[in-house]
Amino acid sequence: MFGKRKRNQNHEIDPDEIFLDSSNLPEFDVFQLEGRIEKPIPKKTLYVLASFFVLVCGVFVWKVADLQLIHGESMRARAENNRLRHEVTVAERGVIFDRNSVVLAWNESFEDAEKDFARRRYIQKQGLAHLLGYIQYPAKDSSGFFYREKSEGKDGVELFYDTALAGKNGLKLIETNALTETESSGFIEPARAGENITLSIDAELQEKLYHFIEGTATSVGFSGGAGVLMDVHTGEVLALTSYPEFRSEVLTDGVDDVAIGRAVSDSRKPFLNRAVGGLYIPGSIIKPFLALAALNERIISPEKNIESIGYISIPNPFDPENPTIIHDWRAHGNTDMRRALAVSSDVYFFTIGGGYGGQKGLGIQKIDAYMRLFGFGEETGADIHGEARGTIPTPEWKEEIFGEEWRIGDTYNAAIGQYGFQVTPIQVVRAIAAVGNGGTLIEPSFLKRYLLQKKHPRNLPLKTRGHTREFPFRRITFRLFVRGCGRP
Repeated sequence: MFGKRKRNQNHEIDPDEIFLDSSNLPEFDVFQLEGRIEKPIPKKTLYVLASFFVLVCGVFVWKVADLQLIHGESMRARAENNRLRHEVTVAERGVIFDRNSVVLAWNESFEDAEKDFARRRYIQKQGLAHLLGYIQYPAKDSSGFFYREKSEGKDGVELFYDTALAGKNGLKLIETNALTETESSGFIEPARAGENITLSIDAELQEKLYHFIEGTATSVGFSGGAGVLMDVHTGEVLALTSYPEFRSEVLTDGVDDVAIGRAVSDSRKPFLNRAVGGLYIPGSIIKPFLALAALNERIISPEKNIESIGYISIPNPFDPENPTIIHDWRAHGNTDMRRALAVSSDVYFFTIGGGYGGQKGLGIQKIDAYMRLFGFGEETGADIHGEARGTIPTPEWKEEIFGEEWRIGDTYNAAIGQYGFQVTPIQVVRAIAAVGNGGTLIEPSFLKRYLLQKKHPRNLPLKTRGHTREFPFRRITFRLFVRGCGRP
């Protein structure tokens, strides 16, 4: 068996033992695949395959021609842009000065070299935070692209004059190589720095006012307070402060979470600008305006005396034995208008406000009209956000809030600044200024000089060529008060 296997291994196989030529096998039925081991490829298949390859080559040739001849220029520009990178250059924010050229807010370079914008710094004086406000820095995503391209004012002057202070960002073109290394750079458009602003504020006066308000609030156990000083002729605000306050730098930098959390959780509300957004019952503050209204309406002469026994008694038609008693803070005896203002006699103003003992009063409708002529119940128009409008109590107001009708006692209380009266400190200062300057109701302003632009909102960029800016003052003289209240 061994020898036989060896012979089979050495036997050579001829080609004709493997391949059968179909053309030499006429005896087989070729259509039944008899005697056939392989079948030749049909010519039709070869033609189809050749046509497919020709079509593919044609498509490639057409695409190359399209890219090179038709869209060649745009493709070249796109290829160039793959080597050129556009980068935003953040504009430097404008500097803020006080009226004496003391720098209140400025810019410094970050110690971190990767920061390509300036760090905002603020003067270390108390009392300026609510006025100056704070900003939010530009910010980049994880890929290094800006999703916030400029610093944004978030409160105070920084917010109101943000457009002017922020400036305009620039654009830089950077050429890189295949390794993303910078080969050259140049500005397509340079950044334009923000405009500097000079405020009407006196920083030293502002700080002293803040400490005075702080000391007063602490001594009487109040949680806060506010103060405003304004030029009665120009409307320039010399000092405006609110206690307590936040720190502008802390909020701008946004990294001291402990300090920020402490301010947020402070029950004294340090983020409330009480000078413009705090609402308070005015009380006797409105008595000078009521006196002017009474004189203008000629319901009383300034020399006429009204006796204050410490209260007024209002008959009760349903229970004559139990009249309604409305008290003064003390008995003042006979008081004319000058003395009534000096001692703040409630009985005198009860009488000229609502009428009593034969003396005619203004009535709630005229009280409301005169209070509005002095700017109460509306925003002052000061160049700062967050103003509250306040409330003047009226029959319509009482019906809406309480669903009750107005009574004479409500008029008496309204006449001394009580019962629903709510005003802001800046409203009061503006109204008092109108008395001091002879009847001109002025819009308070925090700019030292007004720019001479009449038809634009005040958050547009400011001019810096020494012009003045005049806001549309509303001038109301005392003889106009008569017309405003409906008298001929």
